[in-house]
Amino acid sequence: MTSPTSHSIIRTEGLSKTYPGADAPAVNSLDLTVEQGEIFGLLGPNGAGKTTTAGMLTTRVIPTSGRAIVAGVDVVTHPAKAKQSIGVVSQTNTLDRQLNVWENLYFHGRLFGMGAAESRATADQLLEQFQLAKWAKASVYALSGGMAQRLMVARSIFHRPAVLFMDEPTAGLDPQSRLALWDILRTLNAAGQTILLTTHYMEEADQLCHRVAIMDHGRILALDTPAGLKRSVGADSIVLIKAEGDHDALAAALSAALPDVTKIRTVDQGLEMHVRAADRILARAIAAAEAAGFDVADISLTEPTLETVFINLTGKELRD
Repeated sequence: MTSPTSHSIIRTEGLSKTYPGADAPAVNSLDLTVEQGEIFGLLGPNGAGKTTTAGMLTTRVIPTSGRAIVAGVDVVTHPAKAKQSIGVVSQTNTLDRQLNVWENLYFHGRLFGMGAAESRATADQLLEQFQLAKWAKASVYALSGGMAQRLMVARSIFHRPAVLFMDEPTAGLDPQSRLALWDILRTLNAAGQTILLTTHYMEEADQLCHRVAIMDHGRILALDTPAGLKRSVGADSIVLIKAEGDHDALAAALSAALPDVTKIRTVDQGLEMHVRAADRILARAIAAAEAAGFDVADISLTEPTLETVFINLTGKELRD
């Protein structure tokens, strides 16, 4: 990934959206800055406010209050001008079924005021870049999910937007197509493309983003680099231990015997321990559990993840 510059390309001030009849705002007083040249992630569960935020920034959703500036343009006051500076890849397939693969690109360029010769050349170049050239004259119905997504990304950058917005871009894709799309986004970013990505996939945010804002209930709960967010957990390792019996009693025994445990919570059929300086922690955890009369059925060691951060902040699983 390239390193972002210090120039802000997205800025929101008190940005809010309350839908008619809703009990609470979908987005609540959002203050956010995205720097030019970075991949910025909005991470959170369904209903967190990610898609509404992206909708307001791309002029598709009118804010209830607040301001949003994208590439120097107020998206509410000047939506038509703002659209010239943004590219959008939505969750759903928005390709024109009446046009073939090449035409979906060519006419997009013409729509944005590009001449016929430039649009033809750009369409040809992008089909090569996105490995779709042999499908140029094919119906979009012939494309797999991953290929259709690549075509939508190619179309979204056709007019060289200042910011590319991607709303859950890999939802529904198979693992191979997801990794291929990640590579495309890294390549675009390396060439200077600013990308704002909404996702509920932890690994996607961790792998792609320079900075991540964790959202829930329309608010940003934490914002940092993925590494910084994971450091905020205050643990070097996460231990999952499964054993039959009273989990509260087991947690008390482990806490008493293991001073480097910073937090314990109950999970399915076991306990999750946050541990600092975890020297020989698995052996010591097993010994402590057995000394307290528990038979350990399974034990594993992992590093903190963005899901760990989210659970610490909200008390619920990120995938809920």
